[in-house]
Amino acid sequence: MSRLRIFDETRPAAPLSEHADHAAIAAELARVGVRFEQWNASQPIAPGASQDEVIAAYRADIDRLMHAEGYQSVDVVSLTPDHPDRAALRQKFLSEHTHSEDEVRFFVAGAGQFTLHIQDKVYDVLCEQGDLIGVPDGTRHWFDMSESPYFVAIRLFTNKEGWVANFTGQDIAERFPRMTPHASAVAA
Repeated sequence: MSRLRIFDETRPAAPLSEHADHAAIAAELARVGVRFEQWNASQPIAPGASQDEVIAAYRADIDRLMHAEGYQSVDVVSLTPDHPDRAALRQKFLSEHTHSEDEVRFFVAGAGQFTLHIQDKVYDVLCEQGDLIGVPDGTRHWFDMSESPYFVAIRLFTNKEGWVANFTGQDIAERFPRMTPHASAVAA
Protein backbone atom coordinates (compact mmCIF):
# COMPACT_ATOMS: atom_id res chain seq x y z
CA MET A 1 0.00 0.00 0.00
CA SER A 2 1.29 3.46 -0.91
CA ARG A 3 2.15 5.64 2.06
CA LEU A 4 3.05 9.23 2.89
CA ARG A 5 4.73 10.24 6.13
CA ILE A 6 5.38 13.92 6.81
CA PHE A 7 8.16 14.87 9.23
CA ASP A 8 9.58 18.07 10.64
CA GLU A 9 13.09 18.20 9.15
CA THR A 10 14.61 18.20 12.66
CA ARG A 11 12.60 15.21 13.99
CA PRO A 12 13.18 12.08 11.88
CA ALA A 13 11.90 9.70 14.57
CA ALA A 14 8.37 11.13 14.87
CA PRO A 15 6.14 11.72 11.83
CA LEU A 16 3.81 14.71 12.10
CA SER A 17 1.23 12.78 10.04
CA GLU A 18 0.85 9.58 8.06
CA HIS A 19 -1.49 8.81 5.15
CA ALA A 20 -2.28 5.55 3.36
CA ASP A 21 -5.33 6.68 1.37
CA HIS A 22 -4.30 7.51 -2.19
CA ALA A 23 -6.55 10.59 -2.42
CA ALA A 24 -5.14 11.97 0.85
CA ILE A 25 -1.58 11.34 -0.34
CA ALA A 26 -2.28 13.09 -3.65
CA ALA A 27 -3.90 16.06 -1.88
CA GLU A 28 -1.03 16.51 0.61
CA LEU A 29 1.59 16.31 -2.14
CA ALA A 30 -0.37 18.65 -4.44
CA ARG A 31 -0.12 21.31 -1.71
CA VAL A 32 3.64 21.35 -2.24
CA GLY A 33 3.50 21.06 -6.03
CA VAL A 34 4.19 17.32 -6.33
CA ARG A 35 2.14 15.23 -8.77
CA PHE A 36 0.90 11.90 -7.44
CA GLU A 37 -1.42 9.82 -9.58
CA GLN A 38 -2.49 6.24 -9.67
CA TRP A 39 -2.71 4.42 -12.97
CA ASN A 40 -4.24 1.01 -13.41
CA ALA A 41 -1.33 -1.29 -14.12
CA SER A 42 -3.38 -3.50 -16.41
CA GLN A 43 -0.34 -5.20 -17.94
CA PRO A 44 2.01 -6.43 -15.22
CA ILE A 45 5.61 -6.60 -16.37
CA ALA A 46 8.14 -8.72 -14.52
CA PRO A 47 11.62 -7.48 -13.69
CA GLY A 48 13.86 -8.43 -16.56
CA ALA A 49 11.37 -7.46 -19.28
CA SER A 50 13.03 -5.45 -22.03
CA GLN A 51 12.75 -1.69 -22.04
CA ASP A 52 10.87 -1.86 -25.35
CA GLU A 53 8.31 -4.30 -23.92
CA VAL A 54 7.63 -2.10 -20.89
CA ILE A 55 7.34 1.09 -22.94
CA ALA A 56 5.06 -0.57 -25.48
CA ALA A 57 2.75 -1.78 -22.70
CA TYR A 58 2.25 1.78 -21.43
CA ARG A 59 2.68 3.73 -24.68
CA ALA A 60 -0.70 5.56 -24.43
CA ASP A 61 0.01 6.93 -20.93
CA ILE A 62 3.60 7.78 -21.84
CA ASP A 63 2.53 9.64 -24.98
CA ARG A 64 -0.15 11.55 -23.04
CA LEU A 65 2.42 12.78 -20.48
CA MET A 66 5.07 13.51 -23.08
CA HIS A 67 2.62 15.63 -25.06
CA ALA A 68 1.14 17.42 -22.02
CA GLU A 69 4.44 18.16 -20.24
CA GLY A 70 6.99 18.32 -23.06
CA TYR A 71 9.07 15.31 -22.01
CA GLN A 72 11.59 14.31 -24.69
CA SER A 73 12.78 10.86 -23.68
CA VAL A 74 11.71 7.80 -21.75
CA ASP A 75 13.51 4.80 -20.33
CA VAL A 76 12.92 1.93 -17.94
CA VAL A 77 14.76 0.88 -14.80
CA SER A 78 14.27 -2.68 -13.58
CA LEU A 79 15.94 -4.13 -10.50
CA THR A 80 15.61 -7.35 -8.56
CA PRO A 81 17.09 -8.42 -5.21
CA ASP A 82 19.70 -10.55 -7.00
CA HIS A 83 21.06 -7.76 -9.25
CA PRO A 84 24.87 -7.81 -8.86
CA ASP A 85 25.16 -4.00 -8.73
CA ARG A 86 22.18 -3.34 -6.46
CA ALA A 87 24.25 -1.84 -3.62
CA ALA A 88 26.08 0.60 -5.90
CA LEU A 89 22.88 1.56 -7.68
CA ARG A 90 21.10 2.13 -4.36
CA GLN A 91 23.95 4.30 -3.09
CA LYS A 92 23.79 6.49 -6.22
CA PHE A 93 20.33 7.83 -5.25
CA LEU A 94 20.54 7.94 -1.42
CA SER A 95 22.04 11.40 -0.98
CA GLU A 96 19.97 14.57 -1.15
CA HIS A 97 20.01 16.08 -4.64
CA THR A 98 18.03 18.19 -7.09
CA HIS A 99 17.49 18.16 -10.84
CA SER A 100 17.08 20.96 -13.35
CA GLU A 101 13.97 19.15 -14.64
CA ASP A 102 11.01 17.30 -13.13
CA GLU A 103 11.71 13.77 -11.95
CA VAL A 104 8.80 11.62 -13.14
CA ARG A 105 8.49 7.93 -12.29
CA PHE A 106 5.71 5.44 -12.91
CA PHE A 107 5.97 2.18 -10.94
CA VAL A 108 4.97 -0.66 -13.25
CA ALA A 109 5.84 -3.23 -10.57
CA GLY A 110 7.34 -3.33 -7.10
CA ALA A 111 8.05 -0.28 -4.93
CA GLY A 112 10.46 2.55 -4.16
CA GLN A 113 10.68 5.33 -1.58
CA PHE A 114 10.99 8.97 -2.64
CA THR A 115 11.80 11.36 0.19
CA LEU A 116 11.29 15.05 -0.52
CA HIS A 117 12.80 17.90 1.52
CA ILE A 118 10.51 20.89 1.01
CA GLN A 119 10.99 23.98 3.16
CA ASP A 120 11.18 22.68 6.76
CA LYS A 121 9.34 19.40 6.11
CA VAL A 122 10.33 15.96 4.85
CA TYR A 123 7.76 14.03 2.80
CA ASP A 124 8.49 10.30 2.76
CA VAL A 125 6.50 8.73 -0.10
CA LEU A 126 6.38 4.96 -0.55
CA CYS A 127 5.41 4.44 -4.21
CA GLU A 128 4.05 1.11 -5.33
CA GLN A 129 2.76 -0.56 -8.48
CA GLY A 130 0.45 1.83 -10.30
CA ASP A 131 1.80 5.01 -8.67
CA LEU A 132 3.14 7.94 -10.68
CA ILE A 133 5.14 10.62 -8.88
CA GLY A 134 6.27 13.88 -10.43
CA VAL A 135 8.87 15.74 -8.37
CA PRO A 136 9.24 19.35 -9.62
CA ASP A 137 12.63 20.58 -10.79
CA GLY A 138 14.74 22.07 -8.03
CA THR A 139 13.08 19.99 -5.29
CA ARG A 140 15.59 18.53 -2.82
CA HIS A 141 15.01 14.78 -2.52
CA TRP A 142 16.52 11.29 -2.44
CA PHE A 143 15.37 7.84 -3.49
CA ASP A 144 15.69 4.47 -1.77
CA MET A 145 15.00 1.07 -3.27
CA SER A 146 15.99 -0.93 -0.13
CA GLU A 147 18.78 -3.44 0.22
CA SER A 148 16.63 -5.93 -1.72
CA PRO A 149 15.24 -3.84 -4.58
CA TYR A 150 12.26 -5.02 -6.57
CA PHE A 151 10.77 -2.62 -9.08
CA VAL A 152 10.17 -1.77 -12.70
CA ALA A 153 9.81 1.99 -13.25
CA ILE A 154 9.25 4.12 -16.31
CA ARG A 155 11.22 7.39 -16.24
CA LEU A 156 10.34 10.46 -18.32
CA PHE A 157 12.81 13.27 -19.05
CA THR A 158 12.95 16.66 -20.73
CA ASN A 159 16.75 16.32 -20.93
CA LYS A 160 17.57 13.74 -23.60
CA GLU A 161 20.69 12.74 -21.62
CA GLY A 162 18.39 11.41 -18.88
CA TRP A 163 19.08 11.46 -15.13
CA VAL A 164 21.44 14.27 -14.06
CA ALA A 165 21.73 14.98 -10.31
CA ASN A 166 23.03 18.05 -8.51
CA PHE A 167 23.99 16.85 -5.02
CA THR A 168 23.43 19.31 -2.17
CA GLY A 169 26.25 17.99 0.04
CA GLN A 170 23.87 17.88 3.02
CA ASP A 171 23.58 14.76 5.22
CA ILE A 172 19.83 15.01 5.93
CA ALA A 173 19.06 11.80 4.01
CA GLU A 174 21.20 9.82 6.47
CA ARG A 175 18.97 10.89 9.37
CA PHE A 176 15.62 9.73 7.97
CA PRO A 177 14.18 6.22 7.71
CA ARG A 178 15.34 4.08 4.82
CA MET A 179 13.12 1.76 2.86
CA THR A 180 12.91 -1.73 4.27
CA PRO A 181 12.53 -4.72 1.96
CA HIS A 182 8.99 -4.62 0.72
CA ALA A 183 6.38 -7.31 1.18
CA SER A 184 5.81 -7.42 -2.57
CA ALA A 185 9.48 -8.18 -3.21
CA VAL A 186 9.90 -11.59 -4.71
CA ALA A 187 12.95 -13.37 -5.98
CA ALA A 188 12.92 -13.61 -9.74
